[in-house]
Amino acid sequence: MAAFNFFKLSILLSLLSNSHFGVWSETKQSKGISPPSCSRIECPSYDVIHVGSGYEIRRYNSTVWTSTSPIQDISLVEATRNGFLQLFDYIQGKNNYEEQIEMTAPVIAEISPSDGPICESSFVVSFYVPKVNQADPPPAKGLHVQRWKPVYAAVRQFSGFVADSDVGEEAAALQASLDGTIWSAAIEKSHGSNHTSVYTVAQYNSPFEFDDRVNEIWMLFDIKDDFTM
Repeated sequence: MAAFNFFKLSILLSLLSNSHFGVWSETKQSKGISPPSCSRIECPSYDVIHVGSGYEIRRYNSTVWTSTSPIQDISLVEATRNGFLQLFDYIQGKNNYEEQIEMTAPVIAEISPSDGPICESSFVVSFYVPKVNQADPPPAKGLHVQRWKPVYAAVRQFSGFVADSDVGEEAAALQASLDGTIWSAAIEKSHGSNHTSVYTVAQYNSPFEFDDRVNEIWMLFDIKDDFTM
């Protein structure tokens, strides 16, 4: 069992550290693809509200996440690796209930970018809690539970292994595709003047899947009662 757990950890950490495979061309961009991992392990459910040019709008049902405290780093790859080490220990039973938890997808990292190119950004790395554990997620030192109410997400998919150099470009491309739409207005109304400064990177695949890799940029927002779709 120890050997299996070490092997599983090696696979998952490989997923979160293969930055040298991150460069991809526009022809490799994926759009509207259901991540292959979601046919094997549990993923959060959602409804597609709208499909636009280079993005889609989803409505996620109520979801539960176990999250790290903010991690300060200049690298998404390193911050995600650091955060996932904590979350991997958590699902392997290093929690207050000493309970093992099934792996899910995606692992997400919420990014609050820095003001400069060599300044540290803030990252919160989260694990989607399986439905069987959502009523009473095991608590653990250094981690906290986030219970999302139904929330909307503007989503852009991209392929390859995630690299630090990709993420800012993908977030900017998502924002550009939303400009002038009602969704951009909804995001601004939901988050205020700094709505473009916070976004989330979702990673789904095993490192052994070299084809049809699916990663996503999420911009989460609420729709106010007086918003007209």
